[in-house]
Amino acid sequence: MSMFDDIPVDVGVVYEGERIRGKDMQFEFGGPNVEQKFELVQARDMKEIEDGKIIIQGPDLKDLEEGKSYPLGILVEVAGKEIEKDLEAVLERRIHEFINFVEGFMHLNQRYDIWLRLSKASYKKGFNSFQFLGKVLTRLFKSEFPIIEKIQVTFITDPKKISEWYKKALQIYEARDARARGMKDEDVTEFYGCVLCQSFAPSHVCIISPNRISLCGAINWFDARAAARVDPKGPNFMVPKGELLDEIHGEYSGVNEVAKQKSLGEVERVWMYSMFGYPHTSCGCFEAIAFYIPEVDGIGIVDRGYEGTAVNGLAFSTMANQTGGGKQVEGFNGIAIEYMRSPRFLQADGGWNRVVWLPSNVKERVLDAIPEGLRDKIATEKDVTNTTELRQWLKDKGHPIVKQWKEEVVAEVTEAPAEAVYPTAPTEYTLPQVTMPATMAAVPGGVPVALLQGVLQLPGGIPGAAPGEGFQLIFKNVKIKVDKLIIKREEKGKK
Repeated sequence: MSMFDDIPVDVGVVYEGERIRGKDMQFEFGGPNVEQKFELVQARDMKEIEDGKIIIQGPDLKDLEEGKSYPLGILVEVAGKEIEKDLEAVLERRIHEFINFVEGFMHLNQRYDIWLRLSKASYKKGFNSFQFLGKVLTRLFKSEFPIIEKIQVTFITDPKKISEWYKKALQIYEARDARARGMKDEDVTEFYGCVLCQSFAPSHVCIISPNRISLCGAINWFDARAAARVDPKGPNFMVPKGELLDEIHGEYSGVNEVAKQKSLGEVERVWMYSMFGYPHTSCGCFEAIAFYIPEVDGIGIVDRGYEGTAVNGLAFSTMANQTGGGKQVEGFNGIAIEYMRSPRFLQADGGWNRVVWLPSNVKERVLDAIPEGLRDKIATEKDVTNTTELRQWLKDKGHPIVKQWKEEVVAEVTEAPAEAVYPTAPTEYTLPQVTMPATMAAVPGGVPVALLQGVLQLPGGIPGAAPGEGFQLIFKNVKIKVDKLIIKREEKGKK
Protein backbone atom coordinates (compact mmCIF):
# COMPACT_ATOMS: atom_id res chain seq x y z
CA MET A 1 0.00 0.00 0.00
CA SER A 2 1.33 3.41 -0.95
CA MET A 3 1.97 5.94 1.79
CA PHE A 4 0.02 8.46 -0.31
CA ASP A 5 -3.20 6.58 -1.11
CA ASP A 6 -5.19 9.17 0.84
CA ILE A 7 -3.74 12.09 -1.17
CA PRO A 8 -5.90 13.16 -4.17
CA VAL A 9 -2.90 13.71 -6.49
CA ASP A 10 0.24 11.73 -7.29
CA VAL A 11 3.38 12.21 -5.23
CA GLY A 12 6.79 11.32 -6.61
CA VAL A 13 10.18 12.47 -7.81
CA VAL A 14 8.83 12.57 -11.38
CA TYR A 15 7.10 15.89 -10.55
CA GLU A 16 10.21 17.59 -9.22
CA GLY A 17 11.06 20.48 -11.52
CA GLU A 18 7.45 20.95 -12.66
CA ARG A 19 6.67 24.60 -13.42
CA ILE A 20 3.22 26.09 -12.81
CA ARG A 21 2.66 29.12 -15.04
CA GLY A 22 0.44 32.02 -14.00
CA LYS A 23 -2.43 31.04 -16.30
CA ASP A 24 -2.44 27.50 -14.85
CA MET A 25 -2.29 28.33 -11.14
CA GLN A 26 -5.19 28.18 -8.72
CA PHE A 27 -3.34 30.60 -6.44
CA GLU A 28 0.16 31.26 -5.15
CA PHE A 29 1.93 31.86 -1.85
CA GLY A 30 4.85 34.19 -1.29
CA GLY A 31 6.80 35.25 -4.34
CA PRO A 32 7.54 38.81 -5.45
CA ASN A 33 4.02 40.08 -4.71
CA VAL A 34 4.09 39.14 -1.02
CA GLU A 35 6.43 40.79 1.47
CA GLN A 36 6.32 38.37 4.38
CA LYS A 37 6.73 34.62 3.86
CA PHE A 38 9.01 32.00 5.38
CA GLU A 39 9.71 28.34 6.04
CA LEU A 40 11.40 27.21 9.21
CA VAL A 41 12.41 23.96 10.91
CA GLN A 42 12.88 23.90 14.67
CA ALA A 43 14.20 21.14 16.91
CA ARG A 44 11.99 20.45 19.94
CA ASP A 45 11.91 18.24 23.02
CA MET A 46 9.78 15.12 22.66
CA LYS A 47 7.13 16.47 25.02
CA GLU A 48 6.71 19.77 23.16
CA ILE A 49 5.05 18.45 20.00
CA GLU A 50 2.44 15.90 18.93
CA ASP A 51 3.56 13.44 16.28
CA GLY A 52 1.70 13.75 12.99
CA LYS A 53 -0.28 16.81 14.03
CA ILE A 54 -1.04 19.32 11.26
CA ILE A 55 -2.11 22.82 12.28
CA ILE A 56 -3.61 25.48 10.00
CA GLN A 57 -3.61 29.04 11.34
CA GLY A 58 -5.74 31.15 9.04
CA PRO A 59 -7.68 30.39 5.85
CA ASP A 60 -7.20 26.92 4.32
CA LEU A 61 -6.72 26.27 0.58
CA LYS A 62 -10.45 25.83 -0.03
CA ASP A 63 -11.09 29.27 1.49
CA LEU A 64 -8.80 31.18 -0.90
CA GLU A 65 -9.73 33.10 -4.02
CA GLU A 66 -8.55 31.83 -7.40
CA GLY A 67 -5.68 33.69 -9.05
CA LYS A 68 -4.59 35.62 -5.95
CA SER A 69 -1.27 35.81 -4.06
CA TYR A 70 -1.20 35.08 -0.33
CA PRO A 71 1.31 35.19 2.56
CA LEU A 72 2.44 31.87 3.97
CA GLY A 73 4.54 30.58 6.83
CA ILE A 74 5.56 26.92 7.09
CA LEU A 75 6.79 25.74 10.48
CA VAL A 76 8.07 22.18 10.81
CA GLU A 77 8.90 21.05 14.34
CA VAL A 78 10.88 17.83 14.85
CA ALA A 79 12.02 15.80 17.85
CA GLY A 80 14.14 12.73 18.48
CA LYS A 81 17.08 11.49 20.52
CA GLU A 82 19.51 12.22 17.68
CA ILE A 83 17.96 15.51 16.54
CA GLU A 84 20.32 18.45 17.01
CA LYS A 85 20.06 22.18 16.32
CA ASP A 86 22.69 21.80 13.58
CA LEU A 87 20.19 19.77 11.58
CA GLU A 88 17.52 22.46 11.43
CA ALA A 89 18.80 24.15 8.29
CA VAL A 90 19.48 20.76 6.67
CA LEU A 91 15.91 19.60 7.17
CA GLU A 92 14.57 23.02 6.27
CA ARG A 93 16.12 22.94 2.80
CA ARG A 94 14.40 19.61 2.08
CA ILE A 95 10.99 21.28 2.31
CA HIS A 96 11.77 22.59 -1.19
CA GLU A 97 12.38 19.08 -2.51
CA PHE A 98 9.45 17.34 -0.81
CA ILE A 99 6.80 19.88 -1.82
CA ASN A 100 8.02 19.63 -5.41
CA PHE A 101 7.25 15.89 -5.31
CA VAL A 102 3.53 16.78 -5.20
CA GLU A 103 1.81 16.76 -8.59
CA GLY A 104 0.80 20.30 -9.46
CA PHE A 105 2.57 21.97 -6.53
CA MET A 106 5.60 24.14 -7.31
CA HIS A 107 8.07 25.34 -4.69
CA LEU A 108 10.87 27.82 -5.43
CA ASN A 109 13.59 29.41 -3.30
CA GLN A 110 13.98 29.13 0.47
CA ARG A 111 13.92 30.78 3.89
CA TYR A 112 12.28 34.22 3.66
CA ASP A 113 11.99 34.12 -0.12
CA ILE A 114 9.69 31.15 -0.80
CA TRP A 115 7.31 31.06 -3.77
CA LEU A 116 4.69 28.32 -4.09
CA ARG A 117 1.97 27.70 -6.65
CA LEU A 118 -0.85 25.15 -6.78
CA SER A 119 -2.19 24.23 -10.22
CA LYS A 120 -5.85 24.44 -11.13
CA ALA A 121 -5.73 20.81 -12.25
CA SER A 122 -4.55 19.51 -8.87
CA TYR A 123 -7.02 21.70 -7.03
CA LYS A 124 -9.87 20.27 -9.12
CA LYS A 125 -8.68 16.77 -8.26
CA GLY A 126 -9.39 17.59 -4.62
CA PHE A 127 -6.09 18.96 -3.31
CA ASN A 128 -7.94 21.69 -1.41
CA SER A 129 -6.42 21.61 2.08
CA PHE A 130 -3.06 22.12 3.73
CA GLN A 131 -3.81 18.85 5.53
CA PHE A 132 -2.74 16.98 2.39
CA LEU A 133 0.50 18.91 2.10
CA GLY A 134 1.18 18.37 5.80
CA LYS A 135 0.77 14.62 5.39
CA VAL A 136 3.21 14.57 2.49
CA LEU A 137 5.83 16.49 4.46
CA THR A 138 5.34 14.37 7.58
CA ARG A 139 5.70 11.06 5.76
CA LEU A 140 8.60 12.07 3.52
CA PHE A 141 10.60 13.58 6.36
CA LYS A 142 10.17 10.44 8.48
CA SER A 143 10.98 8.20 5.53
CA GLU A 144 14.14 10.09 4.57
CA PHE A 145 15.31 10.82 8.12
CA PRO A 146 14.60 7.90 10.52
CA ILE A 147 16.13 9.93 13.35
CA ILE A 148 12.94 12.00 13.38
CA GLU A 149 10.71 10.38 15.99
CA LYS A 150 8.09 13.10 16.13
CA ILE A 151 7.09 15.77 13.61
CA GLN A 152 4.45 18.48 13.72
CA VAL A 153 3.67 20.81 10.80
CA THR A 154 2.00 24.23 10.99
CA PHE A 155 0.79 26.28 8.00
CA ILE A 156 0.22 29.96 8.76
CA THR A 157 -1.87 32.16 6.45
CA ASP A 158 -3.12 34.62 9.06
CA PRO A 159 -1.16 37.83 8.24
CA LYS A 160 -0.86 38.86 11.89
CA LYS A 161 0.58 35.51 13.00
CA ILE A 162 2.88 35.40 9.96
CA SER A 163 4.26 38.81 10.90
CA GLU A 164 5.09 37.58 14.42
CA TRP A 165 6.84 34.45 13.17
CA TYR A 166 8.55 36.25 10.29
CA LYS A 167 10.52 38.41 12.72
CA LYS A 168 11.55 35.34 14.75
CA ALA A 169 12.57 33.49 11.58
CA LEU A 170 14.85 36.31 10.42
CA GLN A 171 16.62 36.30 13.78
CA ILE A 172 17.12 32.54 13.56
CA TYR A 173 18.53 32.72 10.02
CA GLU A 174 20.93 35.49 11.06
CA ALA A 175 22.19 33.49 14.04
CA ARG A 176 22.94 30.51 11.80
CA ASP A 177 24.85 32.63 9.29
CA ALA A 178 26.85 34.46 11.94
CA ARG A 179 28.22 31.16 13.23
CA ALA A 180 30.21 30.54 10.04
CA ARG A 181 31.56 34.07 9.62
CA GLY A 182 34.51 33.53 11.92
CA MET A 183 35.92 30.70 9.81
CA LYS A 184 38.09 30.83 6.68
CA ASP A 185 38.40 28.47 3.75
CA GLU A 186 42.00 27.73 4.69
CA ASP A 187 40.89 26.60 8.16
CA VAL A 188 39.19 23.43 6.87
CA THR A 189 40.39 20.39 4.93
CA GLU A 190 37.20 19.84 2.98
CA PHE A 191 34.36 21.75 1.38
CA TYR A 192 30.85 20.43 0.71
CA GLY A 193 28.65 20.23 -2.34
CA CYS A 194 24.93 20.38 -3.03
CA VAL A 195 22.99 19.17 -6.08
CA LEU A 196 19.52 19.76 -4.71
CA CYS A 197 18.74 22.14 -7.59
CA GLN A 198 19.78 19.80 -10.41
CA SER A 199 16.12 19.13 -11.21
CA PHE A 200 16.01 22.76 -12.42
CA ALA A 201 19.67 23.18 -13.40
CA PRO A 202 21.12 19.80 -14.50
CA SER A 203 24.78 20.86 -14.64
CA HIS A 204 24.77 22.95 -11.47
CA VAL A 205 27.01 21.89 -8.58
CA CYS A 206 26.98 24.21 -5.58
CA ILE A 207 30.32 24.32 -3.76
CA ILE A 208 29.92 25.37 -0.13
CA SER A 209 32.89 26.56 1.90
CA PRO A 210 33.23 28.62 5.08
CA ASN A 211 33.68 31.73 2.93
CA ARG A 212 31.14 30.84 0.24
CA ILE A 213 27.64 29.96 1.41
CA SER A 214 25.25 28.20 -0.97
CA LEU A 215 23.72 30.40 -3.68
CA CYS A 216 20.29 30.07 -2.11
CA GLY A 217 21.71 31.43 1.15
CA ALA A 218 20.17 28.56 3.12
CA ILE A 219 23.12 26.21 3.66
CA ASN A 220 26.43 27.23 5.20
CA TRP A 221 29.48 25.00 5.71
CA PHE A 222 28.25 23.69 9.07
CA ASP A 223 24.81 22.90 7.65
CA ALA A 224 26.26 21.06 4.66
CA ARG A 225 28.61 19.04 6.88
CA ALA A 226 25.73 17.99 9.11
CA ALA A 227 23.60 17.07 6.09
CA ALA A 228 26.34 14.93 4.54
CA ARG A 229 26.78 13.05 7.80
CA VAL A 230 23.13 12.40 8.58
CA ASP A 231 22.12 11.60 4.98
CA PRO A 232 25.17 10.21 3.12
CA LYS A 233 23.11 9.41 0.00
CA GLY A 234 21.37 12.79 -0.04
CA PRO A 235 22.06 15.92 -2.11
CA ASN A 236 24.88 17.16 0.17
CA PHE A 237 28.32 15.56 0.09
CA MET A 238 31.93 16.12 1.07
CA VAL A 239 34.27 17.74 -1.48
CA PRO A 240 38.01 17.18 -0.91
CA LYS A 241 39.82 20.48 -1.46
CA GLY A 242 42.75 18.85 -3.16
CA GLU A 243 45.61 21.04 -4.34
CA LEU A 244 45.24 24.82 -4.21
CA LEU A 245 45.80 25.81 -7.85
CA ASP A 246 45.02 29.52 -7.61
CA GLU A 247 44.65 31.30 -4.28
CA ILE A 248 43.28 34.54 -5.74
CA HIS A 249 40.62 32.99 -7.97
CA GLY A 250 39.90 30.19 -5.53
CA GLU A 251 40.63 27.19 -7.73
CA TYR A 252 41.13 23.76 -6.14
CA SER A 253 41.89 20.48 -7.88
CA GLY A 254 39.38 18.62 -5.69
CA VAL A 255 36.61 21.07 -6.50
CA ASN A 256 37.33 20.75 -10.22
CA GLU A 257 37.18 16.96 -10.05
CA VAL A 258 33.87 16.89 -8.16
CA ALA A 259 32.32 19.59 -10.37
CA LYS A 260 33.23 17.60 -13.49
CA GLN A 261 31.88 14.38 -12.04
CA LYS A 262 28.61 15.76 -10.68
CA SER A 263 27.92 17.87 -13.80
CA LEU A 264 28.58 14.85 -16.06
CA GLY A 265 31.49 16.61 -17.68
CA GLU A 266 29.74 19.92 -18.38
CA VAL A 267 31.87 21.87 -15.88
CA GLU A 268 35.62 21.20 -15.73
CA ARG A 269 37.00 24.19 -13.82
CA VAL A 270 35.57 26.45 -11.11
CA TRP A 271 36.87 29.76 -9.81
CA MET A 272 35.08 30.22 -6.50
CA TYR A 273 36.02 33.88 -6.02
CA SER A 274 35.42 35.30 -9.50
CA MET A 275 32.57 36.01 -11.91
CA PHE A 276 34.89 35.83 -14.93
CA GLY A 277 36.95 33.07 -16.51
CA TYR A 278 35.45 29.96 -14.92
CA PRO A 279 32.75 31.32 -12.60
CA HIS A 280 30.78 29.14 -10.23
CA THR A 281 27.66 27.79 -11.93
CA SER A 282 24.29 29.31 -11.04
CA CYS A 283 21.13 27.34 -10.33
CA GLY A 284 17.81 29.17 -10.18
CA CYS A 285 17.36 29.68 -6.43
CA PHE A 286 20.12 32.26 -6.02
CA GLU A 287 19.21 35.24 -3.86
CA ALA A 288 20.90 37.83 -6.05
CA ILE A 289 22.87 38.32 -9.26
CA ALA A 290 26.25 40.01 -9.59
CA PHE A 291 26.48 41.49 -13.08
CA TYR A 292 29.27 43.24 -14.98
CA ILE A 293 28.70 46.82 -16.17
CA PRO A 294 31.14 47.41 -19.06
CA GLU A 295 30.34 51.11 -19.34
CA VAL A 296 32.11 51.70 -16.02
CA ASP A 297 34.09 48.46 -15.72
CA GLY A 298 32.28 47.82 -12.45
CA ILE A 299 29.97 45.28 -10.86
CA GLY A 300 26.33 45.73 -9.94
CA ILE A 301 24.22 43.47 -7.73
CA VAL A 302 20.45 43.03 -7.90
CA ASP A 303 18.38 40.84 -5.58
CA ARG A 304 15.38 38.67 -6.39
CA GLY A 305 12.94 40.99 -4.67
CA TYR A 306 14.00 44.11 -6.57
CA GLU A 307 11.21 45.56 -8.70
CA GLY A 308 11.83 47.35 -11.95
CA THR A 309 15.07 47.42 -13.90
CA ALA A 310 18.62 47.57 -12.60
CA VAL A 311 21.03 50.31 -13.62
CA ASN A 312 21.95 48.35 -16.78
CA GLY A 313 18.34 48.50 -17.96
CA LEU A 314 17.58 44.85 -17.24
CA ALA A 315 15.16 43.34 -14.74
CA PHE A 316 16.18 40.59 -12.33
CA SER A 317 14.08 38.05 -14.25
CA THR A 318 15.83 38.90 -17.51
CA MET A 319 19.29 38.49 -16.01
CA ALA A 320 18.17 35.33 -14.17
CA ASN A 321 17.38 33.70 -17.51
CA GLN A 322 20.89 34.60 -18.65
CA THR A 323 22.50 33.46 -15.41
CA GLY A 324 20.72 30.30 -14.25
CA GLY A 325 20.30 26.77 -15.47
CA GLY A 326 23.69 25.51 -14.29
CA LYS A 327 25.65 27.50 -16.85
CA GLN A 328 29.00 29.24 -16.42
CA VAL A 329 28.30 32.72 -17.79
CA GLU A 330 31.11 35.25 -17.51
CA GLY A 331 29.92 38.51 -16.06
CA PHE A 332 26.73 37.09 -14.53
CA ASN A 333 26.94 35.19 -11.26
CA GLY A 334 24.22 33.99 -8.92
CA ILE A 335 25.12 34.69 -5.30
CA ALA A 336 23.67 34.69 -1.79
CA ILE A 337 23.29 37.94 0.12
CA GLU A 338 25.40 36.42 2.90
CA TYR A 339 28.28 35.86 0.46
CA MET A 340 28.58 39.65 0.25
CA ARG A 341 29.85 39.55 3.83
CA SER A 342 32.59 37.07 2.98
CA PRO A 343 36.26 38.15 3.01
CA ARG A 344 36.50 36.22 -0.29
CA PHE A 345 33.61 38.07 -1.92
CA LEU A 346 34.54 38.30 -5.63
CA GLN A 347 38.12 38.52 -4.43
CA ALA A 348 39.72 38.03 -7.85
CA ASP A 349 37.56 40.76 -9.39
CA GLY A 350 38.32 43.49 -6.86
CA GLY A 351 35.70 42.67 -4.22
CA TRP A 352 33.86 45.67 -2.82
CA ASN A 353 36.19 48.07 -4.63
CA ARG A 354 34.62 46.88 -7.89
CA VAL A 355 30.97 47.15 -6.76
CA VAL A 356 29.33 50.31 -8.08
CA TRP A 357 25.56 49.77 -7.78
CA LEU A 358 23.16 48.07 -5.36
CA PRO A 359 19.43 48.23 -4.59
CA SER A 360 19.02 50.43 -1.53
CA ASN A 361 17.43 47.66 0.57
CA VAL A 362 20.35 45.30 -0.08
CA LYS A 363 22.85 48.05 0.68
CA GLU A 364 21.15 48.64 4.00
CA ARG A 365 21.22 44.91 4.84
CA VAL A 366 24.95 44.53 4.24
CA LEU A 367 26.07 48.05 5.15
CA ASP A 368 28.30 46.80 7.95
CA ALA A 369 30.15 44.57 5.47
CA ILE A 370 30.92 47.42 3.06
CA PRO A 371 34.25 49.17 3.79
CA GLU A 372 33.38 52.42 5.53
CA GLY A 373 35.11 54.58 2.93
CA LEU A 374 33.00 53.02 0.16
CA ARG A 375 29.54 53.23 1.67
CA ASP A 376 28.71 56.63 0.21
CA LYS A 377 30.38 55.89 -3.11
CA ILE A 378 28.25 52.93 -4.18
CA ALA A 379 25.11 54.12 -5.95
CA THR A 380 21.55 52.79 -5.58
CA GLU A 381 18.36 53.22 -7.58
CA LYS A 382 17.74 56.36 -5.53
CA ASP A 383 20.91 57.95 -6.91
CA VAL A 384 21.09 56.95 -10.58
CA THR A 385 18.82 55.39 -13.18
CA ASN A 386 21.20 54.47 -16.00
CA THR A 387 24.87 53.86 -16.76
CA THR A 388 25.48 57.40 -18.02
CA GLU A 389 24.36 58.83 -14.69
CA LEU A 390 26.26 56.10 -12.90
CA ARG A 391 29.53 57.00 -14.61
CA GLN A 392 29.18 60.65 -13.57
CA TRP A 393 28.17 59.64 -10.03
CA LEU A 394 31.29 57.50 -9.63
CA LYS A 395 33.46 60.38 -10.82
CA ASP A 396 31.80 62.86 -8.48
CA LYS A 397 32.06 60.53 -5.49
CA GLY A 398 35.63 59.44 -6.22
CA HIS A 399 34.86 55.73 -6.33
CA PRO A 400 38.06 53.59 -6.49
CA ILE A 401 36.98 52.18 -9.87
CA VAL A 402 37.59 55.58 -11.48
CA LYS A 403 41.32 55.20 -10.90
CA GLN A 404 41.22 51.98 -12.89
CA TRP A 405 39.75 53.65 -15.94
CA LYS A 406 42.24 54.21 -18.71
CA GLU A 407 42.00 56.05 -21.94
CA GLU A 408 39.78 54.15 -24.29
CA VAL A 409 41.64 52.02 -26.78
CA VAL A 410 40.43 50.84 -30.14
CA ALA A 411 40.12 47.11 -30.66
CA GLU A 412 41.27 46.47 -34.20
CA VAL A 413 39.12 44.06 -36.17
CA THR A 414 39.21 42.98 -39.82
CA GLU A 415 38.39 45.85 -42.11
CA ALA A 416 35.00 45.73 -43.84
CA PRO A 417 35.19 44.44 -47.40
CA ALA A 418 35.03 47.06 -50.10
CA GLU A 419 31.84 45.61 -51.58
CA ALA A 420 29.93 46.19 -48.35
CA VAL A 421 28.43 49.46 -49.54
CA TYR A 422 25.11 48.96 -47.78
CA PRO A 423 22.43 48.39 -50.43
CA THR A 424 18.76 48.45 -49.48
CA ALA A 425 18.84 44.77 -48.51
CA PRO A 426 20.47 43.87 -45.18
CA THR A 427 24.20 43.26 -45.54
CA GLU A 428 26.49 41.24 -43.30
CA TYR A 429 30.00 42.58 -42.71
CA THR A 430 32.80 42.53 -40.17
CA LEU A 431 32.69 45.42 -37.75
CA PRO A 432 35.78 47.55 -38.49
CA GLN A 433 36.27 49.20 -35.09
CA VAL A 434 34.74 49.06 -31.63
CA THR A 435 35.88 51.16 -28.67
CA MET A 436 35.94 49.76 -25.19
CA PRO A 437 37.72 50.41 -21.90
CA ALA A 438 41.23 48.98 -21.87
CA THR A 439 40.40 46.92 -18.79
CA MET A 440 37.61 45.21 -20.69
CA ALA A 441 40.10 43.73 -23.12
CA ALA A 442 41.72 41.87 -20.24
CA VAL A 443 38.60 39.84 -19.41
CA PRO A 444 39.52 36.14 -19.84
CA GLY A 445 38.06 34.79 -23.06
CA GLY A 446 36.88 38.19 -24.24
CA VAL A 447 33.78 40.18 -23.34
CA PRO A 448 30.46 38.27 -23.56
CA VAL A 449 27.97 39.94 -25.86
CA ALA A 450 25.40 39.79 -23.08
CA LEU A 451 27.48 42.41 -21.28
CA LEU A 452 27.37 44.88 -24.16
CA GLN A 453 24.24 46.63 -22.96
CA GLY A 454 25.44 50.13 -23.84
CA VAL A 455 25.84 51.81 -27.19
CA LEU A 456 28.67 50.58 -29.39
CA GLN A 457 30.79 53.55 -30.35
CA LEU A 458 31.97 53.54 -33.98
CA PRO A 459 34.80 56.09 -34.32
CA GLY A 460 34.32 58.16 -37.46
CA GLY A 461 30.84 56.78 -37.99
CA ILE A 462 29.80 53.86 -40.19
CA PRO A 463 31.75 53.63 -43.47
CA GLY A 464 29.62 54.63 -46.45
CA ALA A 465 26.90 56.24 -44.35
CA ALA A 466 25.61 59.64 -45.37
CA PRO A 467 25.70 62.36 -42.67
CA GLY A 468 22.74 61.94 -40.35
CA GLU A 469 21.75 58.61 -41.92
CA GLY A 470 20.59 56.03 -39.40
CA PHE A 471 21.32 52.34 -39.30
CA GLN A 472 19.88 49.53 -37.19
CA LEU A 473 22.42 47.17 -35.59
CA ILE A 474 21.30 43.56 -35.14
CA PHE A 475 23.40 40.93 -33.35
CA LYS A 476 23.06 37.58 -35.12
CA ASN A 477 23.75 34.05 -33.83
CA VAL A 478 24.80 35.42 -30.46
CA LYS A 479 25.48 33.19 -27.52
CA ILE A 480 28.68 34.35 -25.91
CA LYS A 481 30.40 36.47 -28.52
CA VAL A 482 29.18 38.38 -31.54
CA ASP A 483 29.44 36.27 -34.71
CA LYS A 484 27.92 38.69 -37.17
CA LEU A 485 26.59 42.20 -37.34
CA ILE A 486 23.75 43.19 -39.66
CA ILE A 487 23.25 46.78 -40.71
CA LYS A 488 19.94 47.85 -42.25
CA ARG A 489 19.40 51.16 -43.98
CA GLU A 490 16.70 53.30 -42.32
CA GLU A 491 14.69 55.58 -44.58
CA LYS A 492 13.55 58.91 -43.25
CA GLY A 493 10.27 58.62 -41.40
CA LYS A 494 10.40 54.83 -41.47
CA LYS A 495 11.88 52.21 -39.17
